[in-house]
Amino acid sequence: MFKNAIIYRIAATWSGSLQVLEDALQKSPFVPCGPTQEKASGWVPPRGEEHGLLAESIGGQWMLRFMAESKLLPGSVLNSKVAEKAAAIEKEFGRQPGKKEKQELKDEAKLDLLPMAFTKKGAMWVWLDPQAKLLVLDTGAQGRADEVVTLLVESLQGFGVALLDTQTSPQAAMSHWLVSQESPVGFSVDRECELKAADESKAVVRYGRHPLDIEEVKEHVQQGKLPTKLAMTWDDRVSFVLSDTLQVKKIAFLDSVLDEAGDEGGFDTDVAIATGELSRLIPDLVEALGGASRSELGTALPAALMGSGMGTPSQTAGSAPWEDA
Repeated sequence: MFKNAIIYRIAATWSGSLQVLEDALQKSPFVPCGPTQEKASGWVPPRGEEHGLLAESIGGQWMLRFMAESKLLPGSVLNSKVAEKAAAIEKEFGRQPGKKEKQELKDEAKLDLLPMAFTKKGAMWVWLDPQAKLLVLDTGAQGRADEVVTLLVESLQGFGVALLDTQTSPQAAMSHWLVSQESPVGFSVDRECELKAADESKAVVRYGRHPLDIEEVKEHVQQGKLPTKLAMTWDDRVSFVLSDTLQVKKIAFLDSVLDEAGDEGGFDTDVAIATGELSRLIPDLVEALGGASRSELGTALPAALMGSGMGTPSQTAGSAPWEDA
């Protein structure tokens, strides 16, 4: 649970209840694609139980599950079907179909092929922390996150969000950590990094399973290559990769966390581990990045994050296609 995290702050003025959230989600349940339907998406019970609740509260943390399905229709197969239809027209009427007619043939061909196409499903964990006013999505694709956030904003009255933003950009902070060879308090820099040149060369240098406290890394940064990814560990409990867009990727809970959980498993335990660790990691990460930028989203910042704050609405909810599930 939670291998990636795109983090938003929720408007402080929103105070919806769990029942309000459940009612809103019930308006958009997931229904699998019909025979001629190319894509489908919606909410499913996070526990995996048929007809279960769509919004579960575990220790005051609200968990949702978003599902998307798409039909796999290779372009080569579609083009072959269109060519077959065009050849039939040419044989019957002695002419080639025009541009508009070819588009109509393409639409017909798609309808013919969709019932036979394979389907691909993908699901996303969605976590709302109503006290800290945080929304965390388990995805590394901004387009997918946009679709889910847009659905929530459209479904919940007064629900506004903005991407988490900090006083110091992740790229500037990561550059400083690599050059100074000093990690922020509570964190350690691990053995994975990606550096990209900002000039026309677009040169890329990647380190994997390699010490980063070496002169070579410092020289790359000092010569203008900027870090886009940096592997880190927080409090010897959670390892992750920080991106230049403030996404948290490759999240892994370390042995110290799993040992505390013991042999207990199941949905409730998984939620408690993930939300418990991330709810402490996120404010520490924001603090390491100079604290959050203040903004006009809502009337006040949540008390739980006042020390580090939350971000500006530099990117608010918008719609984007779920290109693949």
